[in-house]
Amino acid sequence: MKAIYDVIKSPCLTEKGNFLQESQNKVVFEVDGRANKIEIKKAVESLFNVKVSKIATVNMIGKQKRVGAKSTGRTSDWKKAYITLAEGKINFLDEL
Repeated sequence: MKAIYDVIKSPCLTEKGNFLQESQNKVVFEVDGRANKIEIKKAVESLFNVKVSKIATVNMIGKQKRVGAKSTGRTSDWKKAYITLAEGKINFLDEL
């Protein structure tokens, strides 16, 4: 098993993520692309002391970006995890 800090990279603090956290008790994280749902669940439960009931993962494809006047580049692919909490809450403002 990987270290918990290698599995969870950062929280996705967006408007959609905040809405899901308030209405459906879901939290969104950027996770390692090779991590599976079991590793993500163990990492979140041990890091934030909450109970996880469900996890959904999404592979996000990198976008085309313009680099300079003529050439184009591409951002990196990454993985996102929607985590439904059974018990407890995660408040990112207190954690900072």
